Amino acid sequence: MEKQIMDFTVIIEQDEDGIYVASVPEIQGCHTQGKTLEEVLERIKEAIEVCLESDAEEVIPMRFIGIQKVQVKRPQLA
Repeated sequence: MEKQIMDFTVIIEQDEDGIYVASVPEIQGCHTQGKTLEEVLERIKEAIEVCLESDAEEVIPMRFIGIQKVQVKRPQLA
């Protein structure tokens, strides 16, 4: 059986310890981490494959539009 090529948007952030964290918004719970960008990209591809194999529902990638930072004021705690 031939494998279908699918494109997914991957969000990559860096935590306070310098570790890269990657997640796929289209697939709930699909995320991983790595010490380098190369490592996290390799791992997220593996994570996507595992998520697709185990997901009972069909996953349809969304069209990427963009990323925007939004600033809000945090309420004061009493």
